[in-house]
Amino acid sequence: MQGKALTAEDVHAYYGTAHILDGTSIHVEEDEVLVLLGRNGMGKTTLVRTIAGIRPPEQRQGKITLDGEDVTGLESFEIARRGIGYVPQGRHIFGSLTVAENLDIIARDSAPDSEHWDADRVYEMFPRLRERTTSFASSLSGGEQQMLAIGRALMTNPSLLLMDEPSEGLAPIILGIIRDTLKELKGTGLSILLVEQQLGLALALGDRINIMAEYGSIVWEGTPDELKGNQDLQTQYLGV
Repeated sequence: MQGKALTAEDVHAYYGTAHILDGTSIHVEEDEVLVLLGRNGMGKTTLVRTIAGIRPPEQRQGKITLDGEDVTGLESFEIARRGIGYVPQGRHIFGSLTVAENLDIIARDSAPDSEHWDADRVYEMFPRLRERTTSFASSLSGGEQQMLAIGRALMTNPSLLLMDEPSEGLAPIILGIIRDTLKELKGTGLSILLVEQQLGLALALGDRINIMAEYGSIVWEGTPDELKGNQDLQTQYLGV
């Protein structure tokens, strides 16, 4: 699988009259995991929703490109067709559908057979889901729902994956499973923009890290090792 590069340049996004992103710019390289860190309320979720074409928010300025193609303002289904998968904060799976139905309803063919994501490949990554194929998604544990949310996004056969706080609310043992899964996905060549507040996960997975502050401003960019060694930065912008 070949990951795609993503660029968001001078993005301004609003919820009604509230100006949340005031000129945000980021870049994800091909086959890279870029982690976006920051305190609550800085605009991280607003940015990934804007990239994914989810409304609200409303983008009023700026440009978003995927491998050089301008995808600014496209509808969410058009964004997905171009190879951007989305794992939303809070999972947002279809609770009234079974595990198998959640995967099948979103499936999209777009990759060679050797690299294709289908239900069997998702079940190989998450054996627990195979055991629950006929269970309603609403009956799953929080960790199982997160596995399903990731598996559902992979069923669109993305070349770039947006993940919004996949560690949120997970027990340590489940967090370890998700961490190992993301490391495995990283090894497939998939490009990933990972929004996180769990510093340990960010340091373990990121190739590069961006820190977002008020109004979506990127106030720092560097490697996990550079951030790990900078306690003052962690305290100032992450509250660690």
